[in-house]
Amino acid sequence: MKRIALLGSTGSIGTQTLDVIAQFPDDLQVVALAANRNHLLVQEQAARFGINKTALYERDGMEAITELVTGDDVDLVVVSVAGVIGLLPTISAIKAGKNIALASKEVLVAAGEVVMPLLEKHGVTMTPIDSEHSAIFQCLQGSRADQVARLILTASGGPFRGQKKLDSVTVQQALNHPTWSMGGKITIDSATLMNKGLEMIEAQWLFGVAIDQIDVVVHPQSIVHSFVQFTDGSVLGQCGWPNMRLPIAYALLYPERKPNNLPSWSPTDTPNLTFEKVDEETFVSLKLAREAVRAGGTMPCAMNAANEEAANAFLRGEVKFLQIPQVVEESMQQHATQTATLDSLFATDEDTRTFVRNYIHRLAL
Repeated sequence: MKRIALLGSTGSIGTQTLDVIAQFPDDLQVVALAANRNHLLVQEQAARFGINKTALYERDGMEAITELVTGDDVDLVVVSVAGVIGLLPTISAIKAGKNIALASKEVLVAAGEVVMPLLEKHGVTMTPIDSEHSAIFQCLQGSRADQVARLILTASGGPFRGQKKLDSVTVQQALNHPTWSMGGKITIDSATLMNKGLEMIEAQWLFGVAIDQIDVVVHPQSIVHSFVQFTDGSVLGQCGWPNMRLPIAYALLYPERKPNNLPSWSPTDTPNLTFEKVDEETFVSLKLAREAVRAGGTMPCAMNAANEEAANAFLRGEVKFLQIPQVVEESMQQHATQTATLDSLFATDEDTRTFVRNYIHRLAL
């Protein structure tokens, strides 16, 4: 029986994680819940699963959340909160010897240089929940690191695949994702393809490959969730319907696979799978992500903070769609890269967000 603390229980991944846990009462038990501010939903979830350990970041603070994830009754911590708010509890859980199931890109995007050595030092595992990284993780089972030539992340292409004139894109259009149902900010990231930039950075840390060994290919059907190319030329991919419950179940139950109530995909269900190159001239986020990795240190953290602020500003109608990567690029250009430490990362996150808010204010004048 794995005893689970769930960070971000009221979000899209959090609520789906609870649905998965409910399917496997003999294998999984949720013992603690944490969220940002939705106390009514947390109360409902606690009552549903008989949980008496809950915390809200807005009400109880980071110390209470950290206490939840480091308790003796926790074996696995699911991190599915948005932003760098998940960084401190993740690090605390690792130091307490807890295994991690990671859905929050920001933990490794902003702080991979800090987090990855801690995993090795404390002998804990980190299993990915993102569908793309779960696919790679599954394809790598039984192989050695020196056998991997390339990782190939698939992208749906978002709602604007094949389009070049995006000056007048509306929020509603950007939120109209063709295959996935996700939260607002991540859906905007999918529209700009920044989600793939973040996933590239996360993949290099999770799987120990260089950023130049990671490619992105557009796959509109969202059936193949990613590929691994090996040194002998073989390419393995993981397929399934675009449903986050499958990678969630794999991360929670790993290394076991259990029958579930999810619909199975068959090749005859989608006989025409297609793949395209990414239009990196129109969607510049992948270039920005590579530049951030090559700069190293605190630069990926600055890029992530700028993107989060800009994407949320677009959702509020404060910037245009094409201004999102513009804001990110300006933020990166003004950032003086430092060595990545917890102090420098949190300072970078705060300073970048301040810069972006001021920059967006100037754009509006």
